[in-house]
Amino acid sequence: MYTNNYVIVAIFLGLGIFLPIAALTIGKWLRPTKPIEEKYTTYESGNEPVGEGQIRFNIRYYLFALMFVIFDVETVFLYPWAVAFNQLGLFALVEMCIFVALLAIGLIYAWKKKVLQWTSV
Repeated sequence: MYTNNYVIVAIFLGLGIFLPIAALTIGKWLRPTKPIEEKYTTYESGNEPVGEGQIRFNIRYYLFALMFVIFDVETVFLYPWAVAFNQLGLFALVEMCIFVALLAIGLIYAWKKKVLQWTSV
């Protein structure tokens, strides 16, 4: 009985290794290859690179992205709770109120630190 479980795991492990290798190999055989010198340059569009390759981005981009992810995850947790609200009871309501309060505290903190304010510098 236990060996049957190991056989199933071994089959899935083998398929997990074999299928990506097979897909990449078949893709290599089927795709057209015309190696020319222009394809090995930095840009294949024909434009020559101008300036440096690395640019410093403003930290506000990352802060906005983090704020978006935080509140996007909040909606992912709120939707299933709202759908099953009648079956969950009072305990789940209290837990969700605590969750939303913590997110509200985070939003107020970000607002006070002026993370949500966009300036052009």
